[in-house]
Amino acid sequence: MTQKTIACWLKGIIIGVALCGLVIYALVVPSVGLAIVKANPEYEYCYLPWLIFLSLTALPCYAALVFAWKIAGSIGRDRSFTMENAKRIKHIAVLAVADAMYFFIGNVVLLLCNMNHPGVALLSLIVVFAGIAIAIAAAALSYLVKKAAALQEQSDWTI
Repeated sequence: MTQKTIACWLKGIIIGVALCGLVIYALVVPSVGLAIVKANPEYEYCYLPWLIFLSLTALPCYAALVFAWKIAGSIGRDRSFTMENAKRIKHIAVLAVADAMYFFIGNVVLLLCNMNHPGVALLSLIVVFAGIAIAIAAAALSYLVKKAAALQEQSDWTI
């Protein structure tokens, strides 16, 4: 498989993830929220805060997809192991931590405002754990790409 083929596959996956996220954030979350409100009108006051809270979680995710797109472009140009890619992967790690912390703090705030159920808050820890796991994996990958870029730069200077 060539670098360009890998880059094309990665870009296709990134587009697919972006479209799935768009469907979830634009269609599924609002419709599920409305269905909950319709079945339980006493939760109507929670709909808009939860919709805003969940919609804001999409921002770091789409920013990470932009960085991933740039990394895929570098791979397509046969520049996989570069300091720029290491920095981009590190930015993805930071975004994952920020999103996980926002999700955790938001759930706690909504719980304290009596707009969240304790069971939902506990289950949200799974999402937080997944975000932290992604951040750790991205940070490790960033470190390895940085090391590989340094080795590649050294070998480029030796003849």
